[in-house]
Amino acid sequence: MRTKRQGIIVWFQHMKNLKQLKRYGNLLYASKKLKYAVIYVDQTELEEVESRLLRHSFVSRVDLSFKPEIRTEFEGAKPDKAKQYDYKMGI
Repeated sequence: MRTKRQGIIVWFQHMKNLKQLKRYGNLLYASKKLKYAVIYVDQTELEEVESRLLRHSFVSRVDLSFKPEIRTEFEGAKPDKAKQYDYKMGI
């Protein structure tokens, strides 16, 4: 069974604190220019990890990813005729 995970976007002040952020979950991406990191954690631990991250002085703010809340099943979507023709030709 898969564990349900959610992304946390952590805005920080210095790149040297990135090592401390790795302790809270799986670090997926870190931007040097904009100074933020994307960390994935289990949804069961989400609130606890968020509160622990906000205690650090180098963390500016914490945002949660909306991906688990977005509906991904599309109903009545019609495929594009040009793409359908390309698939039949093997392009």
